[in-house]
Amino acid sequence: MKKHKNPYPTVDIIIEIEREDGRQGIVLIKRKNPPFGWAIPGGFVDYGESLEQAAVREAKEETSLDIQLKNQMFTYSDPKRDPRKHTISTVFIAKASGKPIAQDDAQDIGVFLKEEINFPLAFDHQKILSDYFERKKEFVG
Repeated sequence: MKKHKNPYPTVDIIIEIEREDGRQGIVLIKRKNPPFGWAIPGGFVDYGESLEQAAVREAKEETSLDIQLKNQMFTYSDPKRDPRKHTISTVFIAKASGKPIAQDDAQDIGVFLKEEINFPLAFDHQKILSDYFERKKEFVG
């Protein structure tokens, strides 16, 4: 009998926050575990947890920020989006205030403007951020 396999549900959270210079940026983390590199905060949905609950939890675990979810953006499901296994990620846009602190799976953290993100990102996060910046006005809330 063939064992049935399903993709793993995940969330990614684009956290909008005011920088110390007063400009609005987004939070990125530098991953502590493979695949290495800069990424949007996020992670796996726990059993018994809603996508929204997972987004709030993962944001807190990785950035120390309490977030307010604004919108659900898109879902990304390319089987190759995560080199570890097939994941399906639902992306949320959130706002936060305060100073992000790298925690849990994050070894470093920063708040970046669009033009400062000129380096490779882990997973398909370049595509996600491209979609976000291109269609940001649709998600104003």
